[in-house]
Amino acid sequence: MQTERVTFLTTPDHKAALDAFAASNGMSVGHVVREATTRYVIEGDMSEDDRFKLLIHELDEALPAMHAALDQAIEGQQRLRADIDTVLRDAGLSEVECIA
Repeated sequence: MQTERVTFLTTPDHKAALDAFAASNGMSVGHVVREATTRYVIEGDMSEDDRFKLLIHELDEALPAMHAALDQAIEGQQRLRADIDTVLRDAGLSEVECIA
């Protein structure tokens, strides 16, 4: 397959977000950009119903990772609260005394 180089300018924040997204999904930035632009071009020819179907499909794929991230965050907060309670107990304080 013959390829050609495409260069575009973006903000440092957008570039960092693009790098992070690609890395977290095990893809190169080039792959992400190719996939995104392909979808953009294809969606231009799609009906509104087809766009909604595509969006629903993408959400269905993304939701398990979102749920897992939320579960991890909740577990982390629960561990942190337990650690704080332990420190307060060891210091002879109760949570109520610290808040007051």
